[in-house]
This record gives sequence, structure tokens and C-alpha cells, in this order.
Amino acid sequence: MGQIIGITGGIASGKSSVSLYLQELGFTIIDADLASRAVVEPGEEAYQQVLRAFGKDILLADGTIDRAKLGAIIFHDREKRLLLNGIVHPAVRKWMRLKTEEALAEGKETVFMDIPLLFESKLTYMVEKTLLIYADERVQLERLMNRNGLSEADALARIHSQMPLADKKALADAVIDNNGELTETKKQVRAILNDWHVI
Repeated sequence: MGQIIGITGGIASGKSSVSLYLQELGFTIIDADLASRAVVEPGEEAYQQVLRAFGKDILLADGTIDRAKLGAIIFHDREKRLLLNGIVHPAVRKWMRLKTEEALAEGKETVFMDIPLLFESKLTYMVEKTLLIYADERVQLERLMNRNGLSEADALARIHSQMPLADKKALADAVIDNNGELTETKKQVRAILNDWHVI
């Protein structure tokens, strides 16, 4: 039986870089963001449910969901946001479990689940160990402003809308300090995987 490790972090903490490196090492990454897009593709069960809940006005000309339009609706309406989450989140969990089972059936010994809101959404039951990609708020802020072209106020608002990484640190089984260079981060990843007898 293989093991499932959850990777999480905060906005601009460098989670994608670590996931990419794990893929380079030959590991399977099951990505929650990818799952949330896949489950609302036309023809999927969650797609039909979203249409029933929000109407056809949220569709683009090609029949796919206009994510910006839907985002604008739920951003200002808590009840509609909860309604959407109630449709999408169970579908995402089901999709991720299915993909994980497929990878394990193919003989993968370790599968990583990349879940940004692993702790906030109380999804630790889906994984056996948790790995937090950590960066100081100052570093997050700098990266986010550079990456997304945001003002300091907008970048801070996004950072502060998430659970503080310092709080997540206390919950994680292992922490990667991603304040420095990528080579340093990769060294830490390998050390933890060694400790956990994954490589």
C-alpha cells in the first residue's frame, strides 16, 4: 500500500516550485487547483449542478463556465459562495481520490496531493503526512507583487485572506523554508523525503 503526502502553503510561498521539483523526481502530484477546473468541465456532474444553481448566464460562448463572472457573483455573496463550494468541493475530493487510487494501482509508492487549503478545509484525513512550504510574509509580499503586478495593499489583502503560515507551521509534519534560493529548497525537500524513507 502506497502512502499519500499532502503539500500545502500560502499564496506565493513557492508551493508550485516544490511540486514541479517532485515531478522532476518522478513523483505523481494530484493538484487540487487542477481538480477544481476538471470537475466543472462541460459534461461533468458538478458542471450540471453549477448550471442548475447559477443559470446559463455564467457560460461563455463555447459552453464552458466563465470563471471571472462566477467569481464576481460569489465574491460578494456568502450564501452563493457556500452553495458553489458545496457543489465543487465534494467533486474535487472525489476526483483527487480517484486519481490517487489510479496512481497507486499503477504501482506508485508515494503520491503527493497538492492542496492549498489543506488545513483550512480540514482535509488532513485524506493524507498520511503533511508538508508545508513556508515563506516569511515579507518574501510572500515581494513575490506576489512581482508575479501578479499587484500593489502592496492588494498583495497584503490576498495574503491576509488566508490562514497565516505561522499557524500552519504548528500543524504540519514537516516544513520547507522557502525564503532562499531554489537549490536550498530542493536540498530540504530531499532531506525530508530521506527522513520519511520516500527516496
